[in-house]
Amino acid sequence: MTTGTRRARIAVHKFSSCDGCQLAFLNLGEPLLTLAETVDILHFAEAGPIDEEAEVDIAFVEGSVATSQDAARLRGIRERSRYLVTIGACATAGGIQALRNLHDADEWVSGVYAQPEHIDLLADSTPIAETVKVDLELWGCPVSGEQVLGATKAMLAGHLPRVDHSAVCMECKRQQAVCVMVSQGRPCMGPVTSTGCGAICPRWQRDCYACYGPAVQANVSALATHLADTGMPADEVARRLLFINGHAEPFRAEGLDWQARVITRQGSEEEQG
Repeated sequence: MTTGTRRARIAVHKFSSCDGCQLAFLNLGEPLLTLAETVDILHFAEAGPIDEEAEVDIAFVEGSVATSQDAARLRGIRERSRYLVTIGACATAGGIQALRNLHDADEWVSGVYAQPEHIDLLADSTPIAETVKVDLELWGCPVSGEQVLGATKAMLAGHLPRVDHSAVCMECKRQQAVCVMVSQGRPCMGPVTSTGCGAICPRWQRDCYACYGPAVQANVSALATHLADTGMPADEVARRLLFINGHAEPFRAEGLDWQARVITRQGSEEEQG
């Protein structure tokens, strides 16, 4: 994506997030240094260079829209970027902070801060795509640094990469990982979660917790019913769905449905008791 005599320009912007996805990018090490020899990284506060107003070819955005200033800043970044790429669960689905979307955010703030009137916080934490056009979404908590690097190379070559949204179960097969749901009865979210992580949790005998968002054609309802049939309480089923990517469909709709079941059951118990 060299234009005339200048090299391609890249920026990495942070919104409401933990910085983990920027660190995943930085942790690439030598490949990142090699990339820096062929492009100009104009803004990447985590790494050093700061020029948020720079016009760039590729803008990576980490974090969700959570304050009154975020939307205006984001629109400016969109205007100054050829490609805008969201990286990580916060930018693509609102992140863990989107849990507040299910509750009274003002009540939470009042319970945490001594002077809540000084806190600039929107009622909801929303993904970047709800405010501006996004050219590419890279999921994960954190995102895969290798995936970000691969996407960068593709865009520098003039095209958007294909992102695999098949289920983590497919990756487990490719990695020859034993299914933790079948062999250990763990409440794995792999059947409905998009791959991209290399099935790292199942390979280490842990159940997937859906950090890469919903897989294509994910049958979330069937998995939720299975979890309940194995003895998981309805409120825990809801929490599994309304977690890191709880603002993303179909996790949100199914999670809210199970949450409603809990409320209905509690109401019935109170009437009987």
